[in-house]
Amino acid sequence: MARSDIFSVTINHFLAPVAPFLADPTVSEIMINTPDEIYIEKNGKLVRTDAKFDSEEAFTAAVNNILQFTGKRLTAEHPLQDSRLPDGSRVHVILSPLSRRGTTMTIRKFAKVMFDAEHLVKLGSWTHQVMEYLRICVLGEKNLLVAGGTSSGKTCLLNVLSGFIPNHQRIVVIEDSAELNLQQDHLITLESRSADRYGRGEVAIRDLFRSSLRLRPDRIIIGECRGGEALEIIQAMTSGHAGSMSTLHADNPLDALGRMETLCMMSNVNLPLHALRAQVASAIDVMVQVTRFSDGRRAVTHIAEVLPLDDDGRYSIADMFTYQLDEKSDLSVGELVWTGAKSVFADDPRVRVLRKQMELTREIFE
Repeated sequence: MARSDIFSVTINHFLAPVAPFLADPTVSEIMINTPDEIYIEKNGKLVRTDAKFDSEEAFTAAVNNILQFTGKRLTAEHPLQDSRLPDGSRVHVILSPLSRRGTTMTIRKFAKVMFDAEHLVKLGSWTHQVMEYLRICVLGEKNLLVAGGTSSGKTCLLNVLSGFIPNHQRIVVIEDSAELNLQQDHLITLESRSADRYGRGEVAIRDLFRSSLRLRPDRIIIGECRGGEALEIIQAMTSGHAGSMSTLHADNPLDALGRMETLCMMSNVNLPLHALRAQVASAIDVMVQVTRFSDGRRAVTHIAEVLPLDDDGRYSIADMFTYQLDEKSDLSVGELVWTGAKSVFADDPRVRVLRKQMELTREIFE
């Protein structure tokens, strides 16, 4: 029996109460707070289900068997575990007593259907003009940073943006847990690795990033900036690796720049604050903000170009597109609208050669 078939049998046996949710493509996340308190995220909304395990012991046995199948163990010495199921879904488990109500597990399902740029237009996540603007930025080798909250669609948007990269370029993708699904031919995908139960064998994002620079990449895509590797990413963006992309958690573009600065400080490299900020401002060209609304809908809500630091040494941005609410409809319904600002990339040689492709954004780049 193939490993994938064995996994399916294992899931159906040990995780029988949540097996229907694993099979349901409209369910993106399964949150088992306690054996009899199970939530799912379905079509972007959190829903409490009637599903439950027979007992705490049955749930604990299910968790241990799933982790054992993926080569992990949950012990008092290692009470937190991340794992990935064979279908690509991510599992995170916290053992009691760290989780005071008992062992808890969350399964973030791997998205088997990846959206493309046109599909995001149909969903109302962005407009054709926004799509063309970002396509020009990607083709013009601008460094992009996608910011947003938890489950706001950052990875999905990064996957869509990466689709604008020309097929002939060599791309290196680095992730904690493989979620991106690029379609280009010349692609290298790297995934970090946690330490074993003896604390050995860890390979962090930072290690993979340093190694990737020796692989002769045209573009580097980091699934998410989370730590000190941010400084290496910033330095690579300013030293010949234009057109790179990443995501991070932040509520607006200015906060995202500040968070990137904080992550760079985690590298333990002593840099004067002004010099660090200048590097961040120089490295990142475009900020793309995504938002998840209370009704579960996700949309791009802010796009800004990063300018040099102002006279006081603070970050400065130029708002290119902002989200305008439709006052006649629900408060979360609206559209991303061009502010009328001109792009600072208008005179960039890499952008100028793309002028023939500008049908909806010609005014922006004039």
